[in-house]
Amino acid sequence: MRIRKAYVDLPHGQVHYARCGPDDALPVLLLHQTPRSWAEYAGVLPVLGARYRAIAMDTAGFGASDPPAGPASIEAWAQVAAQFLDALGIPQAHVVGHHTGGVIAIELAARHGGRVRSLVLSSTPYTDAEFRRVRAGRPPIDAVEPSTDGSHLAALWRKRQGFYPEGRPDLLEAFVLDALQVRGDVEGGHRAVASYRMEERIAAVTQPTLVVRAGGDPFAAPHAAHWLQLLPQAQLADIPEGMVPLPDQLPGAFAQAVLRFLEAQR
Repeated sequence: MRIRKAYVDLPHGQVHYARCGPDDALPVLLLHQTPRSWAEYAGVLPVLGARYRAIAMDTAGFGASDPPAGPASIEAWAQVAAQFLDALGIPQAHVVGHHTGGVIAIELAARHGGRVRSLVLSSTPYTDAEFRRVRAGRPPIDAVEPSTDGSHLAALWRKRQGFYPEGRPDLLEAFVLDALQVRGDVEGGHRAVASYRMEERIAAVTQPTLVVRAGGDPFAAPHAAHWLQLLPQAQLADIPEGMVPLPDQLPGAFAQAVLRFLEAQR
């Protein structure tokens, strides 16, 4: 199935997105991790598009989307996502988020509950006070010092290499390409996650929820059990061989887990 790309004009600027599937099908909005782009879902879109109107947007400031008007934050990105749905004439959508995309999905579901039909939280951290304390003591995830000889690009690659599957340089290439497109601070997405007070929003999340656990993702996999406690309506899908780049590492397994969940919501 062919992937089509387009832009919409929003108050802060343009947002870029890719889509698959008929316009009259139930919409599914896909939100990527940082510093990635819609391309994280390139292998997922055609599978979902066979049954749904699958739409993967570039978060404001990432991919080919303009940055938000004010400081980057989870709240600002969720507001842009709501405006994006408005611009496409979509009153309600299923929402799928991976890593940072999952955190944005939580804010979207909490602030605009009627717009979110269901949630898929893939490798999504729970960002409470303890999370913020631990993150504050860790070094930056992706930030590297620019160099005149380009060695910082190899450093960016190496920072992620241990969390990606062996023998898949294509996944690391996709990551580096997206990281180079970021408007401003490549670490901005991680900083926004680290400052988000999710514990103040989670009570407002009542939508049916699927928690996707990638067994090889040391950052997010431990959060899955906590999500099942926090969200009584949630169910779990395990993908044991999945790692940090799950949607583009194993697009078939990821898409099928999402499809099984969405079909149960009909």
